[in-house]
Amino acid sequence: MNLIKFSRQLTRLSYLALVAVLLTWYGLVTPAPLVLILLLLPLLFPLKGLLKGNPYTHAWSSFLILFYFIHGVVEAYANPPVRMWALLEILASVTFYSGAVLYARLRGRELKQKPS
Repeated sequence: MNLIKFSRQLTRLSYLALVAVLLTWYGLVTPAPLVLILLLLPLLFPLKGLLKGNPYTHAWSSFLILFYFIHGVVEAYANPPVRMWALLEILASVTFYSGAVLYARLRGRELKQKPS
């Protein structure tokens, strides 16, 4: 598998992992429906572009995902009972960020090299 496909798969899997962590954390472990909606709603915006493999969407969604990284760090520090869930959110967001930035960079270069 080449690096472009790997980074795209990594982004998709970490996106799904982040959604699963948030659903489990705020849906089952500590039910907070309003918080769950507020955290999941922004993740819907890049979904179409991520599924299509749009490098531009991968690039701007890497900025969006930093919010989830910050949220996870704050929760891990301030709320010890849910530290495990916060660490999983941090892991998913860092993985998403890495995959999205790598895909945007590599796919962008590949598209520039192709003749129009």
